[in-house]
Amino acid sequence: MASATSQLLKFQSKYFPAFATQLAITASIAILPLSAKAATVLVSDRAAFGGNDRVDWSSLGAPFTPLENDFTAISARGLGLSVNIPRTTNPLITQPLVFQTTNNPGGIRTNFANGDYILFGGVDVRAFGPNAPTPSDGNGGPFTITFDQPVFGAGTQIAVDDRPTFDAFVSAYDSANNLLGSFSAQGTSSLLLDNSALFLGVRSDSANISRLVFSSSFPQQGLAINQVSIIAVPEASSTLAILVFGVSSVIWKLRRSQNAIT
Repeated sequence: MASATSQLLKFQSKYFPAFATQLAITASIAILPLSAKAATVLVSDRAAFGGNDRVDWSSLGAPFTPLENDFTAISARGLGLSVNIPRTTNPLITQPLVFQTTNNPGGIRTNFANGDYILFGGVDVRAFGPNAPTPSDGNGGPFTITFDQPVFGAGTQIAVDDRPTFDAFVSAYDSANNLLGSFSAQGTSSLLLDNSALFLGVRSDSANISRLVFSSSFPQQGLAINQVSIIAVPEASSTLAILVFGVSSVIWKLRRSQNAIT
């Protein structure tokens, strides 16, 4: 009995500190991305952006249904978000709406990809008449997208009604309204349906992006964006699985060591 007790004390003094240390390291690895200092960068190619979630504006209802200036949407993976498009002082400008860009009847040609659903700020109703002014006045935003849960990144393609070239802007903020970064790039608009609309994506190495604001150098013309690509935070179960795997590995090693001394 004394021998067994002695062996147990030796085992605890030898292996328990190692167990505690490895457990702490495992836990640190699981939460490290949340505590690291973030670097925020602009990505101008959707394929290189690498999103794992998206919001398609077709989820808001039938094309050309007027939207409120503040509304909510849900991503494909269930992430909630809210959108704000400020009201204009021009009573002739329509409410924000969604349309499908296509060459088919009922669609509108743009330089987004054929078939995309486009969130549009609104346009002067005279644009649909025989003597439409060019460029037509519209609601140029800014478009503010706020996520229910901070993300690693988000981005969308952007165009401006009746403006062949323009400067596009995006700013990213954290949950405390701290500016994480502001970026700009030159975009183009056309009727080619060739997916050439500029992509503006913001990525961070930490899940700290709570809000994105998109705008252009022509706020008096209608702003348009297509689906939003999102780099969402891995589900809590994934992080827990990493921690559980690490703990299980430590326990397995301890059991092997215990068997060795008995």
